Amino acid sequence: MRIAQLANFVGATSGGMRTAIEQLGQGYVAAGAERLLVIPGPVDAVRSTSSGDVVQVRAPRVGGGYRLIVEPWRVTDVLERFAPTSVEWSDKLTLLPVAWWARRNGVRSVLLSHERMGDMFAMRTGLETTSKVSIGLLNRLIVRSFDTVVVTSAYAEGEFRAVADAAGCPVSRVPLGVDLATFRPTAGPARRVRAGGELRLVHAGRLSREKSPHLAVATAVELHRRGTPLRLDVYGEGPHRGELEEIAGDAPVHFHGYVGGRAALRDRLAAADVSLSVCPGETFGLTVLEALACGTPVVTADRGGARELVDATCGAWGAPAPDALADAVLRLLELPESRRRTAARARAEQYGWDRTVARMLALHAGDRVGTLSA
Repeated sequence: MRIAQLANFVGATSGGMRTAIEQLGQGYVAAGAERLLVIPGPVDAVRSTSSGDVVQVRAPRVGGGYRLIVEPWRVTDVLERFAPTSVEWSDKLTLLPVAWWARRNGVRSVLLSHERMGDMFAMRTGLETTSKVSIGLLNRLIVRSFDTVVVTSAYAEGEFRAVADAAGCPVSRVPLGVDLATFRPTAGPARRVRAGGELRLVHAGRLSREKSPHLAVATAVELHRRGTPLRLDVYGEGPHRGELEEIAGDAPVHFHGYVGGRAALRDRLAAADVSLSVCPGETFGLTVLEALACGTPVVTADRGGARELVDATCGAWGAPAPDALADAVLRLLELPESRRRTAARARAEQYGWDRTVARMLALHAGDRVGTLSA
C-alpha cells in the first residue's frame, strides 16, 4: 500500500491536525505501508524521514503564518512520481482538482474532514449566520469527488450524512487518538482543592476566535467574580491575545505563550485541577484527550465533538456561556478528586492511536468501515 497524505497548511499553531497527520503517518509506516507527506512551503524541497518522504511544494502566505497550495497541478506532479494507491486529504477546497485526478487514475481518495465549515466560518468572522446555500453546494460537490469521507465525531458527521447518502458516498466515523505514553499523570505537587484553596484551571490552544479562548477566559472571570479562589494558566499564541487580556482584566489569568514540546505541555496539563476546552464548534478535540490522559478532568460546551469525549465521571458541560460553564466547573468539583482524575485517564485510554490507524488503513485498502465510537 502506498499512501500519500496531503496537508495543505503550514503554521506553527495548526497543532491538532498536524498531530493527527503525524501520528497516522507513523502508524501507516509501522504497518508496512509506504507513506508520502505533501505540504506547502516557501520553496520546493524534499526530505526523508523515518515516516517516509516529505515533499514541500512552493506556496504563498495567506496570513496568520499559514501557507496554502493554490496550484493543484504542483501536487499532481508529485503524485504522478510517487504513484500512490490511496490519497488522504485534510483540505476541502483548494485541492479538489487533485481528487478528480485521483478518480481519473484509479487512485482511492479519502477525505479526513476536520471541521464543520458553517460553524467555523461563523466563529472566525464573529457572525452568527453564514451562506448555508453555498456551504451546502460545496458539500454536495465534496461527496461527489471523494471515495470516502471520514469524520471524527457524531457532531462532524451531521454536516455530511444527508448529502453523502444522496450521493452514495460512504461516511465513516473514526475518532482520533492520543499519545498515551507521553500524556500521562505526573507525580507533581499536590493538586487538592481545599476550602480557601486555589482552583487551578488550564486552557491550551490557539488564541484565535474559532477555538473559543474568549469563552474559557470569560468562564474564569465569572468564577473569580463569584469569589472562587483560582488561577487560570493559558498556553498558546494567536492573534487575539490582546482581546483576551482585556477580558481577563484583574482576574488571576496568566498568559504563557507557546509551549514547546509535548512533555512540557503534559506537565502543565497534569498540574491543573480542571481543563477548560469549551469550543462549541470543535469537531473532535485532541487537547481534551491530552488533558484526560494526564488525569485532568475537562469542562466543555454542551455541543460539538469535544462533548462526546467526556462523560459525567471525568468532566462536565454547559451551554457555551460563561455562567453556564462556571456552573459546570463547580459541579465537577463536587466529585472526589481521586475519582475524577482516575476516570479521566481511563476515558482517554479508550482512544489509543492504534485503533485509529487500523481503521484508516482499512479505508485506504477500500474496506467499508462503519461508525465507531469509543
